[in-house]
Amino acid sequence: MGPGSGEIQEEGPTGSSPSRLGGDDGTDTRDTEQLMAELPEVEIARRDLDKDVSGRKIKSVEVPGPYSMLSGVPSKKALGPKLEGHKIVSVSRRGLWLLFDLGDDLILAMDLGHGAYIRRHANKDAVEPDTVLIIQLTQTGQIRLIAPKDSEPSVVLLSSDEIEDKIPLGTGFDPAAQPIPWTDFGRLLRARGKEKLLHLLADESFIIGIGPIYADEILHSALLRYDRTAESLTIQEIRRLYRAVVETVHAAIKHRGTTLPDVDYVDVFGKPGNYGQYIEVYGRVGQRGKSGRGDVRKLRVNARAHYFCDYQV
Repeated sequence: MGPGSGEIQEEGPTGSSPSRLGGDDGTDTRDTEQLMAELPEVEIARRDLDKDVSGRKIKSVEVPGPYSMLSGVPSKKALGPKLEGHKIVSVSRRGLWLLFDLGDDLILAMDLGHGAYIRRHANKDAVEPDTVLIIQLTQTGQIRLIAPKDSEPSVVLLSSDEIEDKIPLGTGFDPAAQPIPWTDFGRLLRARGKEKLLHLLADESFIIGIGPIYADEILHSALLRYDRTAESLTIQEIRRLYRAVVETVHAAIKHRGTTLPDVDYVDVFGKPGNYGQYIEVYGRVGQRGKSGRGDVRKLRVNARAHYFCDYQV
């Protein structure tokens, strides 16, 4: 469907409603909803935590947040005795869940949901009002889970043989942990028939952990429109899309994630990401593309903003 069909409302320099480009200063007024954690940022957290807290012992646990976010313990007070005294063996990832291996067949799993984040803190640091979990280590401070309103994180205590049942993994491939050859990618893509690319990139049965920011960047890098169907792509376009997925995810990890004016991401040490300076289209409606080939435009696709350039085909 195209603009005016009901599914999509177009906004951009040549659209019917130029005022929707943004505020009086020409900037984009993007959606203020919480964005779900995307793969690069979760993988960065995993790497940082694995390096920083593996080998550290848990001294105490406090749960200022609601019991509803916990699973696997009968009460908030019961979580502390379950964890205290255990050493963090490693921090791994299953999809967008972070898994803290505590030894003795005990796993503490965290899903950040829409907008929650994990932060390392010194003991003396003031506790933010939205803090829902504090894990005190015997050395080097605390691990805190901070959950702004409506972020809805989940914390699950489970054994290793419960992981597959309680944390189901999408069948899609993980470009950060388990890259696949482009030929396998092509076969998976072609099997999706008439599914549109933007929807497909957000489908965890196809690929893990891609949300609005990186989906837009991937499609722009591949020079493909959001509404192209999987079966319509040529071999050359499949290879471009595969390369865009892998390169975008790995570049975002390399540059420590994406921080933008309305995406206030910071890493576990409180530092903003640097990938925002490489963003080509997301949130840049009305601005000239960094390649200089055209202006960034904006569509509403299934109630979400999608950013693109006219030369994507």
